[in-house]
Order: sequence, then C-alpha cells, then structure tokens
Amino acid sequence: MHAAQPATARVSLPPALADALTARFGSRYSCAESICLQHGKDESSHAPEPPDGVVFAESTEEVAAVVKLCHDHRVPIIAFGTGTSLEGHLLAIHGGICIDLRGMNQVLAVRPEDLDATVQAGVTRKQLNNALHDTGFFFPIDPGADASLGGMAATRASGTNAVRYGTMRENVLGMTVVLADGRIIKTGGRARKSAAGYDLTRLFVGSEGTLGIITELTVRLYPIPEAISSAVCAFPDIAAAVSTVIEIIQLGVPIARIELLDALALKAINVYSKTSLREAPTLFFEFHGSPASVEEQARTVEDIAASQGGMDFDWATRPEDRSRLWQARHDAYYACLGLKPGARALTTDVCVPISRLADCINETIADIAESRLLAPLVGHVGDGNFHLVLLLDPDNPVEVAQARAFSNRLVERALRLEGTCTGEHGIGIGKQKYMAQEHGDAALDVMRAVKQALDPENLMNPGKVLPAR
Repeated sequence: MHAAQPATARVSLPPALADALTARFGSRYSCAESICLQHGKDESSHAPEPPDGVVFAESTEEVAAVVKLCHDHRVPIIAFGTGTSLEGHLLAIHGGICIDLRGMNQVLAVRPEDLDATVQAGVTRKQLNNALHDTGFFFPIDPGADASLGGMAATRASGTNAVRYGTMRENVLGMTVVLADGRIIKTGGRARKSAAGYDLTRLFVGSEGTLGIITELTVRLYPIPEAISSAVCAFPDIAAAVSTVIEIIQLGVPIARIELLDALALKAINVYSKTSLREAPTLFFEFHGSPASVEEQARTVEDIAASQGGMDFDWATRPEDRSRLWQARHDAYYACLGLKPGARALTTDVCVPISRLADCINETIADIAESRLLAPLVGHVGDGNFHLVLLLDPDNPVEVAQARAFSNRLVERALRLEGTCTGEHGIGIGKQKYMAQEHGDAALDVMRAVKQALDPENLMNPGKVLPAR
C-alpha cells in the first residue's frame, strides 16, 4: 500500500479509470457536465464543486468495485444521497468520482417482532415509513428534508423528534460499509446490546463519508403511538417561549417534539405554506402516548405556556391538521429563502445544555439586532439545538463576510456555554475551523490517526471534517 498522500489539489481523472468505469457500468457512469454539476452542490451557501464523473450504483458490490478502481488509481471518492446536506459535505473539492446511491433504495427486511428494519443506504425516511404503513411501527428520525438514511447516518442527523427518540446515533444498530480499499465490512448487529469489541457502528455514524461508504443499515423501529396530539402557541417574546421550553424539559414532561420559530420565520411560513399563524415567537408541540397520557402532557404544557404569557394555544388532533402543521414547520428553510429571492442560506447549528439555552438565544438575538442581518430563527429547542438561516447574496463579499463573522461569534458563544458548533448538520467544509476549539489538539490527533488507519491514501471524501494541520 502506498504512503498517505493527502489530497491538497484537484486530482485529474486518469483516462484508464474512466475507461474501466465505462466498461463496468456503461450508461450508469457519466461525466456529462450537467450531471456532474448536479452532484457537486448541496443546500449550503458554498460554491458548487462538481466531481469528474458520477457512477449510479445499485448494490454494495458495485460500490466496492468503484472504490477499488478509484483506490488503484488514487482518485477521491464522494458518496451522494439526496443532496440535502448543509455544510458542503458532498462538494468534490479535490475532484474525483461521485457514487450516487439513490438506486440502492430497497427496504430489505422489516421485522416488527424485533422492532427493526434493514434498508439500503438510498432509502429515504419517507420511503421507509411508507413501507411500514400497515405494520403499526414507524421510524422517528425526521430531519425535515426527505434525506436518505445512509446520508442521515453519515451526518449523525436528528430533527424534530430527537427530544424523545434520539438521533441516528441511538437508532442505527448495524451497517454494511465499503472501506477505502474496497473491502466490505459489517458492523454491529441486531442484538439490543453487545460488548464485543470496538463499537465500529458508532465510528461510522457521523463520519461524513471520510472513513467509508455506508451501503446498508439496520435501524430501530417504534410502535406508532396510540394517541398523537399537536399544538401551536405564540408568545409575547422569545424569552417567554424559551423559558417555557426549559420548564417543560426540567419537569420531565415526555414531549415528542417542541420546536421554536421566531416572528420572522412565522412570516415566511405564512407566505410559503399559506398558513395564518400569528407572526410572533411560536412553539410547535407534539405529544405521543395513550389518550390519557397525551391529554395530561398537553394540559401540563398548556398551563406552563400560559404562565409565560402564551397566546392562541391551538390544538391539532386530526391527522390531516397535524400533517399540515408539521409540513409548515418542515418547509421553514425554503420559506425563509423566500424572504430574500435569489439568496443562499448560511445555516447555523449550535446546541447547548438546556439550562444555557436562554443565555445563548438572548445573546444571539441581541447580536442579530446589532448586525442587522436577515436571520430567521428556528430550532429543535427541546434538546438545546437551534438554527439561524442567515440570508445572503453569495456574490456580495460584504454580506458573506458579515454572515460568517456572525456565525463565528455564535459558535464561540455556544462553546463558552459548554455546547457544540453543530447539533446535527455535521462539519463538512463549513465548520472545520471550529474543531480544534471544541475538541482540542490531542483529540484531533486521535481522529486523524483513525482516518490514517482506515484511509491512508486520503481518498474518502477528502478535505472534509478534519482541518489541515
């Protein structure tokens, strides 16, 4: 094996590799400019960086074949799920071959008796839940976008249900992974606990394609609750809404979802989703359980909200009303983009301990006011995670500099309050500069050692997660 050659410049695609991929995959390999450009951009504000070619894989063995060829020619490899990442994860900043996993979209097994399912990496969360429709079970991780489960595992995604059901870290039992040299390994298993060796599953969850490519996953399922009720409540200010959240969590109310949106986000949602919600700081709630427990949870929350000046506490118990309410919340990102046509979004993603949430949000609101940025706020505040959608013209260097300076201050604030620079979006290329500040140099050296051991040629999504020394 060659010594590690860190990718520091864009690699030219060897003609022999292109010929080999064409011979192996035929029309499922393409270097057309339009297809490469489609696979070289995500939902972030980063400029597109297209790969040199795209392979549309349909099996673990095909992924392994591509990886082996790229390894032999020392060409970078980038996995592609649905393209909904927010930190430049899939940008081919050093060139290379993109492996599109959307054709690997089979639900391989559903085992209601064991509360688990095995899927290919290209299966999306909505597709899995559609497949579970008649089983009485569901998969709860819900990042908003209809992301692929492989991509969700790679970025350690979570979303609106995380306050009750956890993140991808807690809900992936095992996986199949193609390593940098084309070997195929299986991690974890279907047992609910194991003490057998290193936990490789957790190593690959959140690795963002830098250690290997996830091709199959076994995930946890949960019974669909007997009763579900949603509610929305407006508040006189952000502080009152945040105080309500903190009190609910500290009282141990087993709420399933609790989302915060500020007045600007509500304004955007009303226009985009044709809703008529009060344009004020608002909490969205959802309660799961038996009819009696749901009613008890909801009454407790309503009383807490009322004590903080909550207004218009409005119930949504019919499935269609709940779906409309939560679809509006999931549309928040695209709704916010509509506030500034033509803008791109720099999204923030800090997460702090729940007891520090009020301090972090209050300081951030003051910073927004002083900066005069257009920055609606949304967040999964039940677990201390919130986002700002910083709307900017990517061609305006002044706006870009202002937004990035604000994002830097926000991360520094979160770290000072014992939080993290990213609760769920991941590092990609957008947050590398915070890694040393959050983890320390010694921890980064350990991460680099893991990367070196599994990918000594630095071919797996190079330039992501770990900052250059």
